[in-house]
Amino acid sequence: MADDSYGERTEKATGKRRSEARKRGQVAKSREIPSVAVLLAGLSVLYLLSTYFLRQISSVMVGSFQKIGTWAMDFDHTLAFRAEIFWWLFQTLAPLLLAISVAAVLSNFVQVGSLFSAEAIQPQFKRISPLTGVSRLFSKNSLVELLKSVGKIVIIGWVAYSTVRQELAGISSLTDQDVASIFRFVGLVSARIFFKTLLVMIGLAALDYAFQRWNYEKSLRMTKREVLEEYKQSEGDPLIKSRIRSIQREMARKRMMAEVPKADVVITNPTHLAVALRYERKEMTAPKVVAKGSGWIAEKIKEVAQAHGVPILENKPLAQVLFKTVELGQMIPSSMYQMVAELLAHVYRMKNRRL
Repeated sequence: MADDSYGERTEKATGKRRSEARKRGQVAKSREIPSVAVLLAGLSVLYLLSTYFLRQISSVMVGSFQKIGTWAMDFDHTLAFRAEIFWWLFQTLAPLLLAISVAAVLSNFVQVGSLFSAEAIQPQFKRISPLTGVSRLFSKNSLVELLKSVGKIVIIGWVAYSTVRQELAGISSLTDQDVASIFRFVGLVSARIFFKTLLVMIGLAALDYAFQRWNYEKSLRMTKREVLEEYKQSEGDPLIKSRIRSIQREMARKRMMAEVPKADVVITNPTHLAVALRYERKEMTAPKVVAKGSGWIAEKIKEVAQAHGVPILENKPLAQVLFKTVELGQMIPSSMYQMVAELLAHVYRMKNRRL
């Protein structure tokens, strides 16, 4: 019987799954953070450059009233007046628009980093399907967004109402104040409302980002089968890889065994280890390990050596040192020259050969 949990999305997303989602433009991003950043940037610019805005408004109003009697209501003068007004608007609003644009870009960059997804902007006909649109309209995500919007309106409305309610005493006394005092009072109350609203929106944005991060991680979860299939695609089937390694080891053993008949001597432990050495005076600067092994491989080395008349000598210390310190195909270190030379001299005397 199959394991029911095998198809449940209980595993964290792998790096490949995250990379593919990012290429499609799927990232954890809160829409509230850019809203807060834009609001904060706008209020900061209005507060810091309030003198500049007042001076710009005053200058255009003074200039307009001074020139109002000299304007001719023909096409050329009307066009020039419009161009002058547009240029004034651009000069006045440029710092505010620049700050808002920078805040919007940075708030998104901080959340998702540098990201451009061609797949996200490709047209998809299923998006314009009425059935798909209706399903999205009544989906779980739409309901969550609706509840979030309603909750935000309720919370911000309550903050504004409570602030105004605290100032009711001051509002009732405005009838006895001059225009400057009234404007000053309205400005202070508006600033308090904006400040408290901003604090609430910052808290809501933090909660929304945490929710979006949690929802994003949940949407990327994988089943155990998907993780296994992805591992097979990237790393290969473990059974096939194991079989390949087994074949490679077998081929390496066959190549090693083919070198045993060419060896000059096989040094044993006597039963657990076997190391085959070969030395050609004209080709090598020192004897080389052409085969080595333990257990049944050592037995195979000795069998091949016996079958081809290669001398087998027992030297437990030397066999252990050679097996542990010298890799297959490497020459012995200089510290072993004396021991190996004496051993080879003995072998050559046995074969009536000169060292």
